[in-house]
Amino acid sequence: MVSFDELIGRLGKLSELPRTVAIDGFTPLEPMQNLSPWIGRASLFVKRDDLNGLAFGGNKLRQLEYYFGDAVAQGADTMLITGAVQSNFARLTAALCCKLGMECHIQLEDRVPHVSEHYRRSGNVLLKRILGAHLHPFPEGENEQAADESVAAIAADLRDQGRNPYVIPLAPGHTPLGALGYVRAAAEILAQIELQQLTVDEIVVPSGSGSTHAGLLFGLRALESDLPVIGSCVRRPKEAQFPRILARCRDLSELLELPVNVTDDDIQLTDDFLAPGYGQMNAAAWEATQEAALKEALFLDPTYTSKTMAAFLERARQSAKDQTLIFVHTGGAPGIFAYLDEYDKVLDPMQG
Repeated sequence: MVSFDELIGRLGKLSELPRTVAIDGFTPLEPMQNLSPWIGRASLFVKRDDLNGLAFGGNKLRQLEYYFGDAVAQGADTMLITGAVQSNFARLTAALCCKLGMECHIQLEDRVPHVSEHYRRSGNVLLKRILGAHLHPFPEGENEQAADESVAAIAADLRDQGRNPYVIPLAPGHTPLGALGYVRAAAEILAQIELQQLTVDEIVVPSGSGSTHAGLLFGLRALESDLPVIGSCVRRPKEAQFPRILARCRDLSELLELPVNVTDDDIQLTDDFLAPGYGQMNAAAWEATQEAALKEALFLDPTYTSKTMAAFLERARQSAKDQTLIFVHTGGAPGIFAYLDEYDKVLDPMQG
């Protein structure tokens, strides 16, 4: 049996790069004992990255370990990040800033149309305020370059005030430090698969910024695993997402000095559950949300995990008999409260 440390040692320069440790140990890999017989074909497992410990958890904490590692190495005293109003990434950035005694500035992009007051004030927004983050509105939602430029301007103002800010970028073209968290997670998952003596046929994961999807795929291939990774598109169609994932994998190869060839065939995407768009629900996602809650007591957020669970269940229904599939639960539960008005439309009023 190959140990986790041995696997990490095979990942090029990964262990040499600065990392602020925020996750203690492995997140659970659990069987879905009720959803599996309900589907009736595959054995279903969930990788519980919603349970990684800090401020309601979530996959972004893996990515932040390397951003904060780099920031601390540079002597930064302030972190800046841009994201959607209900960004889980921004919430965890604020939380880690509190742990490390750093100031946090968050730019809130208007990505989701026709939202209620709950969306703008509850959920992750409320938590960011409680965590003491400085919030900056940004009127656009689909212009990554403009969002990064706006954050850069905020950083320049902070430098003029004597601060030493560090910016977590949004658009492609930057060193893929966030994806390193899921390169590391690939070793963790392989170690758990071996420990539990599983034969896994595929992993399904949200594909948004691309760091989680690309990092996991690259890490698996670097460790000589051909395990398929299916990305469920949650922000853009698969035609636009494909080159993003490929570019991230190539950037990782350069950063880690690992000549890993992630082929076009390795990048598998579905956008069947993306409509009507980012942060907007559809019928299949609502069904997946309810089944996950009623059968496994799993809370799924409307932006990422509900749509990915819908894709996961569809993959399970189409799978060959006795296959094993893993759903990566990337967290985001606080976002549920931002969608109270939407939930009221679909939940039994007698439950209220």
